[in-house]
Amino acid sequence: MLDEEKIDKSKLRNVPGWKNAPVPICMGGDYRALTFCCKPGYSLTFGFKCLRDETLKEVGITAEEFVKIKENFSKENNWESDIVCFGSISYCCMRAGGCERRDPALLFRYPNLSWDEVMKIYFKKKKELSNIILERINNPRVREKINKIKVELEELE
Repeated sequence: MLDEEKIDKSKLRNVPGWKNAPVPICMGGDYRALTFCCKPGYSLTFGFKCLRDETLKEVGITAEEFVKIKENFSKENNWESDIVCFGSISYCCMRAGGCERRDPALLFRYPNLSWDEVMKIYFKKKKELSNIILERINNPRVREKINKIKVELEELE
């Protein structure tokens, strides 16, 4: 996944609530981008470039553990929804340009907030979920890379 020692700054985005967020894994994002991956075990429109399963294997998290992490987060944050794919906002992607399923689900969850406030909450929570996923990584080599990423990101702040 991250063969080079430095993070590729072109693969970072500033979104409401998360400065230097990673682009999705399928677009070359770092390990933090697992937060934007969908549920394992389903065929995907862009399956030909999906790196979720390969990345999970690299970091030492099984598909079952990944699902459990995301679904527990969803329950704790009231992100379960029949509107979105896979029944949980925790599986939603980064799409800043809008999503016909995610956006109505978020507006339903946060009905009295502006769209900007909703997106700020969404990306802050995705960052929280990313940190939870990173804490579960079992591969020591990957943990070392993550620590280097964190240091480099702090320097970018």
